[in-house]
Amino acid sequence: MKKRRGGKPPLAERADRHELYEQSVQSPDGDIEFFLARFRQHRGRDPLTLREDFCGTAFLSSVWLTGSDRRTAIGIDFDEETLNWGRARHFTDPGVASRMKFFCQDVCSVTEPRVELACALNFSFCVFKTRAELAEYFAAVYAGLETDGVFVTELYGGTEAIVPIEEEREVDDFTFVWEQEKYNPISNEVLCHMHFSFRDGSMMERAFTYDWRLWTLPEVRELLSEAGFSQVDVYWEETDEDGDGNGVHHISLEEENQESWLVYIAAIK
Repeated sequence: MKKRRGGKPPLAERADRHELYEQSVQSPDGDIEFFLARFRQHRGRDPLTLREDFCGTAFLSSVWLTGSDRRTAIGIDFDEETLNWGRARHFTDPGVASRMKFFCQDVCSVTEPRVELACALNFSFCVFKTRAELAEYFAAVYAGLETDGVFVTELYGGTEAIVPIEEEREVDDFTFVWEQEKYNPISNEVLCHMHFSFRDGSMMERAFTYDWRLWTLPEVRELLSEAGFSQVDVYWEETDEDGDGNGVHHISLEEENQESWLVYIAAIK
């Protein structure tokens, strides 16, 4: 890309992909509110210990820790560069940093310390492409929970989830672009990318790429039950008058398929 007038490089070159991801994809306050509601519903108290799998920059964990000085968290991710970015961005306060422990490891290899609440958001477990791999991961989560622990994850689907498509969404001073490049109906594998475009016409292409298996809800529920969880609930996101998700979820056993849907899955130990 050519430099713009005044010698400044394009906005895409000056932007940080991790910061863009946090702004466009993550909503930790809403996630934590959902976690607490589910834990209180089943255990009648607030949890104090959190495990964030595939934590990336550990943005969610940092928000969790700032909510109470009694809380602790562990974050697990094998991408050291991303973990280091998160440490520098979100854990400069010694009072917060002292209650956070990072593991630069495979999520399947960590079962200690045990926690009350575990999560794996943004469809991250879809990196596992075989039943054996996903079963191993869910078994590790189960082993890493206290006897009354709760695990929350997410899944997406719908008729548009399995076709090549590009969707744009305005986020502050940039545009978030989600691209589904291809889908294999035999393996249920999908290849997706995140791009970010800016008001000066520049674009950060393929800032993130996801090579996933798009698991189905019955498969995930069955594998969680096989891992030992006593109850697995699906919380369907409701829609507004335009048919878009409104962030409100209700427990459900039957729904009509949609062009696009997103659910929380809560597994109770």
